[in-house]
Amino acid sequence: MCAVASPSIAQTMSHNNRIDLIRPDAPALAKHGEHAIGVRSIEAINKNQIDVLKAVAGQEPPRYDRRLMLEVWYPAETQGSQPGAYPGVLLRDGKTQVTLYGKAARDAAPKRAAAGQGAYPFVIISHGYPGNRFLLSHLAENLATKGYVVAAIDHTDSTYADQGKFGSTLINRSLDQTFVLNEIDRLSKESGHFLNGLVDTSRTGLIGYSMGGYGAVITAGAGVSKEAVAYDAGVPQGMLSVHLAGSETHKKLRDERIKGVIAIAPWGMQRGFWNQEGLSGITTPILYVAGSKDDVSGYENGVRVLYTGTVNADRYLLTFEDANHNAAAPIPAPVESWQMAEGVTSPPFNHYADAVWDTVRMNNIAQHFATAFLGRYVKADAELGSYLDVPVERANDAVFAANKDGTLKPEHTYWKGFANRTALGLVLERKARAAN
Repeated sequence: MCAVASPSIAQTMSHNNRIDLIRPDAPALAKHGEHAIGVRSIEAINKNQIDVLKAVAGQEPPRYDRRLMLEVWYPAETQGSQPGAYPGVLLRDGKTQVTLYGKAARDAAPKRAAAGQGAYPFVIISHGYPGNRFLLSHLAENLATKGYVVAAIDHTDSTYADQGKFGSTLINRSLDQTFVLNEIDRLSKESGHFLNGLVDTSRTGLIGYSMGGYGAVITAGAGVSKEAVAYDAGVPQGMLSVHLAGSETHKKLRDERIKGVIAIAPWGMQRGFWNQEGLSGITTPILYVAGSKDDVSGYENGVRVLYTGTVNADRYLLTFEDANHNAAAPIPAPVESWQMAEGVTSPPFNHYADAVWDTVRMNNIAQHFATAFLGRYVKADAELGSYLDVPVERANDAVFAANKDGTLKPEHTYWKGFANRTALGLVLERKARAAN
């Protein structure tokens, strides 16, 4: 039996479990795009994979067919369809099921791109440990309305329902990401499948949060260090060598179809999982996002070190000042998460929320910058990309100066797309790849 919140709370406040909220003060690119959207669930099977959880030191590891559930959002024909419900979504406590509400219509017919525009670019979303495929669904829906096909992964051994030994996540996270890219590519060519001709995987973006960000950094080209391979993750030592910098197995993960990576609070640098040799392997443009008080992935000794060490790629660092590990990525805490299920010592609320920042505001900012970054590097849209070119790194130091008619004065240095006072608390740094 699954625990449920009090009926009075669930019935009177379920409308609060929305993932599609846009605040009036949201930056310009946070608003939803022109497309109505659909959503479908797909089970994908990665055959003959190492069963990390059953591996025993000194023995050949067993193999199994690794099942991954995907949620896929896409531009759709929704006339007459009822949008909005995601029932049965499990909370962080691993017990409580809730219903989320958004814009997507379940199983709606896909809408093909306009003549001459080709298929839609692709985005992969990878959750944390633990998490599920709905943890960043606010971002998935938002991007789908802007002409992307988006697939969010339930990473086996790493969800609220089946959280297993950490070693499985360390080894499988990047492998899952690249498998999903290949699987969606296969389905896009399969006659009769709803994705046939709908998605262009040659233009792919990858978004990962926490352990999803860890996997994204590896997928982007950063092989792990020897110290990481020796890390005690509760599985036979040395199994992580599949991702060792310079190894043939890690080189095979590299995929030129991935044009841009967004790593939100990526875990691992603070534990020595990469060194400069490993980070030099990243050549894919990458946007790091972090809270300056992240006490899980680290900031000064974690995400900032990743940013400064990624010397061979265009890279950005968006910082939410005074935010912790939950900056930007998680959906707003469902109302049921405010309650404590039986046997749980703290409310699931803490898994979603930040003590300083409003979650919807952070979501909107993430939607804005994801639209700009993927627009520049996946869609090759210079106008969208221009929103990344802020004239002053620290928004608190920017000057908003406008005439009465709305035209901007010469001294205006406020961030493009942000109304006066609405970029406070943000820092956006950027560096171009090193010259060869």
